[in-house]
Amino acid sequence: MEQSLREPTGRNIGKFEHPAITAKGERRAAVALKRLETLWFNTGTLCNITCRNCYIESSPKNDALVYLTLADVQGYLDEIRRDDLPVSLIGLTGGEPFMNREIIAILEAVLAAGYETLILTNAMRPMMRHKADLLRLRDTYGARLRLRVSLDDYRAAVHDAERGPDAFRKAMEGLRFLTREGFRVELAGRRLAADAEAGSRDGYARMLADEGVAIACDDPVALVIFPEMGTEADPPEITEACWTILHKSPDDVMCATSRIVVRRKGAEAPAVLACTLIAYDSRFELGRTLAEAAVAVPLAHRSCATFCVLGGAACGAAAPA
Repeated sequence: MEQSLREPTGRNIGKFEHPAITAKGERRAAVALKRLETLWFNTGTLCNITCRNCYIESSPKNDALVYLTLADVQGYLDEIRRDDLPVSLIGLTGGEPFMNREIIAILEAVLAAGYETLILTNAMRPMMRHKADLLRLRDTYGARLRLRVSLDDYRAAVHDAERGPDAFRKAMEGLRFLTREGFRVELAGRRLAADAEAGSRDGYARMLADEGVAIACDDPVALVIFPEMGTEADPPEITEACWTILHKSPDDVMCATSRIVVRRKGAEAPAVLACTLIAYDSRFELGRTLAEAAVAVPLAHRSCATFCVLGGAACGAAAPA
């Protein structure tokens, strides 16, 4: 990681550029891999919709991260087993994972290997095309299969402003199917409006009660509310001193316990990245294997500050044991 995050030369260092030093000359915070508990797979950046503020710029045209194959995923499952890595959760994200032609085979392989499996979806048409397969997986693997539905806001107008006309209605149709059929369902919201988190949770609870959908909105796993990461944000850099100032630990940041696998368009093989949110910054590509990726990650990206450290978010929030 230190080699790929090269020191700029011939000019002043800008924010989030140097791997070890901030623009103010302070020592940058880094996060060591404490233990690999969660492994994410980005199944491809293609999506059936285009959101205004998508974390990873997914759309019906963006194939910068191409579809992972079953063989790609199986290779990493084999590495986990061979090296006896402490992975307990496998996450599948996109894009819209259900657009990947091999998604059911991938899900089955991960579940059959014994992992708790979290798949992120907008619960729209791509997911609904797989209803029969999902029901079969539910019958076979039960609560080990978790589906997290993106519902950006409890107000249809706010959600549709982000995701497009009628997106809220279509997502609710999928959400009703999942809860009616007894799947283990979670929601992912975002702070798109100026609501406090407690007010948002109350709003989701009222809306879901009106819709006849039972999800415990006071549970931070059942309803995850992520901070918004606008491109106009100018967050402070995270220094080593910040852990004490903020009363936080580097062990609480996602990259202390997780990595993500992607396949870049035109690449010969998948690569392991530090984070689910930083897919296009080649500085955060750690290698092709999980062993190569077991290195410390300098917090040299604005998302490290806005989402993880200051925002306190974690994409793979685990359910209580």
